[in-house]
Amino acid sequence: MKEQAAIQASMADIQQKRGILITGLLVAMLFGALDGTIVGTALPRIVGELGGLSMMAWLTTAYMLTSTTIVPIAGKLADLFGRKSIYVTGLAIFIIGSALCGMADTMTQLIIFRAIQGIGGGIMMPMAMIVIGDLFTGAERAKWQGVFGGVFGLASILGPQVGGWIVDSLNWRWVFYINLPVGILAIVLISLGLHNHRTAERVKLDLAGMFTMVVAVVSLLLALTFGGDKYDWLSWQIISLLASSVVFFSLFVFVERKAEEPIMPIHLLKNKTFVVLNSVGFFMSVGMFGAIMFVPLFMQGIIGMSPSESGTMMFPMMFALIIASMIGGRLVQKIGVRPQVIGGMVLVALGFFLLSTMDVHTNKWTAMSFMATLGFGLGFVNPVITLALQEVFPKSQLGIVTSSSQFFRQIGGTFGATLLGAIMNHRSKDLLEAKFLPLLQQLPEQAHAMMDSFKQLVESNPQSVYSVILNPETLKKIPEQMQQMFVPVLKQTLVDALSDVFLYGLIFVGIGFIFAMFIGRITISNRTNKMNEME
Repeated sequence: MKEQAAIQASMADIQQKRGILITGLLVAMLFGALDGTIVGTALPRIVGELGGLSMMAWLTTAYMLTSTTIVPIAGKLADLFGRKSIYVTGLAIFIIGSALCGMADTMTQLIIFRAIQGIGGGIMMPMAMIVIGDLFTGAERAKWQGVFGGVFGLASILGPQVGGWIVDSLNWRWVFYINLPVGILAIVLISLGLHNHRTAERVKLDLAGMFTMVVAVVSLLLALTFGGDKYDWLSWQIISLLASSVVFFSLFVFVERKAEEPIMPIHLLKNKTFVVLNSVGFFMSVGMFGAIMFVPLFMQGIIGMSPSESGTMMFPMMFALIIASMIGGRLVQKIGVRPQVIGGMVLVALGFFLLSTMDVHTNKWTAMSFMATLGFGLGFVNPVITLALQEVFPKSQLGIVTSSSQFFRQIGGTFGATLLGAIMNHRSKDLLEAKFLPLLQQLPEQAHAMMDSFKQLVESNPQSVYSVILNPETLKKIPEQMQQMFVPVLKQTLVDALSDVFLYGLIFVGIGFIFAMFIGRITISNRTNKMNEME
């Protein structure tokens, strides 16, 4: 009787700690996801106070560089040192970085502190999914990952509104300070609910692997960020960055073959399931970020919505993504991974095709239905990729395979934003030269200065020409007769360019669909990956 009572007490303690831990995971994910969208809303006010408009892009770039680079390293360290140590460390770094950002007096300081904050964010991002992989069976994970995907989607919707309220009611510094109490709460809950577990007493860090991977990834991300924007793609700066990335990726592979505890075991790259699932995630992200970037441009330029109104157009996609994540978590147990991923990719492809059919007569409700279609597809695919990787690989590799899923999708998103942005610029230039510049030849002689200005813009920065239809204040400065002459042509040019961009996004989704066809038979079981002592 005493033994039975002791077992029951132990089980009750485990269940209580599990509840505390899940609450902590949800809090950590919510405030980590909110940060990106809240900060974006505050950027104009930050630049207004600190100055440094030319450096504004670095506030996002610095965070992106450090957070993306640290993800696979965090996953490996979690396998070596235990989830609790790494998770709490990531939260602490994020909190410290947030506090420093709030105290920044110059733009340079803020950029450095955002990079520190990014290190913490990059550690936090994969940890929730890793811990879920430890705690639950495959069937339970399918349900919970849908819930966590919903929380992430909710943060994307709420972020701009919360950020706007903070900036208007308090001060932009509170965009960062608000992370402190929420982050501390997450640390307390996770510390109480999560026991630490180390895979070995003696750990040898792969410092050479870390260094070569960091240099390779940072070089690649910088090249993708600045190529075609600050520097020409064939400039020595971009070529040097790409060459550096190739060299250090090669060194990384060489180092990993000899390392005792490699950051990215090379044998994973020979595993069909690992390569196929991460390839699906990569190509899906290439297309997804294209939609997120360019749909607001269509809403503002063609439909005539304000920037804040066009931001709400993400709501149908995110809401559909949340619903599909929750439904998909249950559906995948019945139909398996491969059919669900294939079905989801078909919906994503359909969403992109529908977006490519939008024209100057498309209304916002039609566009919202297209975005919802895309969201449903993403919701069926996104959580299942991580879930399948956790199902296939052993507990000892759970951290690295989970973080790899996040890493490849982030790289795919950066690659997609760069490539589709370049396509948008190229198509805009060709279309403007064919349809818009001939109109300028019809202007009277006194308007030649404006004609020359437009010609320079078409040559150097084609997308900036659309500011005529994107900015009502700019449009008011143009005589009514010229508006009637220019606006229809600019709108049609913008529609044609965006249609091509969405079709290119569809091509990448199609490549992801082909990879999905090669997913093996993976069923979600009741096998648990749970670490000892409630890890």
